[in-house]
Amino acid sequence: MILRTLHLRSFRAHTETELALAPSVNLLYGPNGVGKTNVLEAVHYLCLTKSFTASRDRYAVRKEAPYFEVEGTVTGVRQKPMEVRLAYVPGEGKKMFVNGAELDRLADIVGVLPVVIFSPEDADLTAGGPSERRRFVNNILSQARPVYMDDLMKYRRARRQRNEVLRSYKKRPDPPPNALIEPWTEELVSLGSRVIHRRQQFLQTFVEYLTDAYDQIDAVAERPTIEYDTIADLAPDASVDDVEEAFRAALDRKMGQERDRGTTLVGPQRDELIFRLDDLEVRRYGSQGQHRTFAMALKLAQYFYLDDRSDTTPLLLLDDAFAELDARRTAVFLDLLRSNAVGQTLITATGRDLFDQAVNFEAEAHRALSVERREGAAHVETTPSSNQDPAEVH
Repeated sequence: MILRTLHLRSFRAHTETELALAPSVNLLYGPNGVGKTNVLEAVHYLCLTKSFTASRDRYAVRKEAPYFEVEGTVTGVRQKPMEVRLAYVPGEGKKMFVNGAELDRLADIVGVLPVVIFSPEDADLTAGGPSERRRFVNNILSQARPVYMDDLMKYRRARRQRNEVLRSYKKRPDPPPNALIEPWTEELVSLGSRVIHRRQQFLQTFVEYLTDAYDQIDAVAERPTIEYDTIADLAPDASVDDVEEAFRAALDRKMGQERDRGTTLVGPQRDELIFRLDDLEVRRYGSQGQHRTFAMALKLAQYFYLDDRSDTTPLLLLDDAFAELDARRTAVFLDLLRSNAVGQTLITATGRDLFDQAVNFEAEAHRALSVERREGAAHVETTPSSNQDPAEVH
């Protein structure tokens, strides 16, 4: 997959920005706060219909603008170039268009344009709460297996409906009648068991990618592992039927608590992933360096896992990823950029000296773009090379 052009309208710091991108390394450099990360965020919107930050869509609309729009031309996915456009209007929501035709569902684009983002926020993967790790798994599986995302979305709807029933009977002396709650419980168990089963299968395979990635990054012979803490202690070869049986048993055990609290207390929304190096639990006892290395290995493993399971090479976004890496870990990423191991990459950084030593920006395969603020808006300018005149892009 190659993103050839990118157009931002009223997006964050950008009033009107149009970029022509190179097929390999694209470096966006400049001071902090000028709009570099906004470009990567816009790409993430095109690929996954949402930001990689926790902010709401309306915060991505430039001040006093009525909407934002992101548009890109992509090659290497289908026989002909794809024109992909996402538009968001506050109060009306988002719409996605491919070659001019509106998609029936935003989710239909997920997995078509695979993407991996590595940013400073990835520290939360190893140091944050369980929701960060569930989100990580959901991101990978949704891009690799669209049926997983369908089941997950339907599961969430069933859980919301079941919770409404439980809440409505929370202060009543009698429990909800079976005719009212059982249909949602059945859907909860059926869909939730498929989600759990796919997560379990995925993690058994993914840990091999994680081990390979960790070997590339760290010279210490520590073995990374992932423990999956879910509704029960499931066997590695547990079937969906086995998961359903465990799910129902767990619901039975929690029935009284669910009635008292008015919410569903069993299911994949409570799953936890425990990362370990040998016997050390990283979240609780890992050093700062071990956290950084593990997070970096997770993202590299994600990239190569998706690369093996997608019809096209994923796009790699590195948002200020080198700022806190030591020399060894920095060298690993630079070696990847120099090799053919990864496809197109978009990188943000405050300077370009480090990258000039590793990447030949005189070559057509790579491009360096400076980003600065002018008159309150972000401006991007292609760095001159020996075979190209300076070209400001607005």
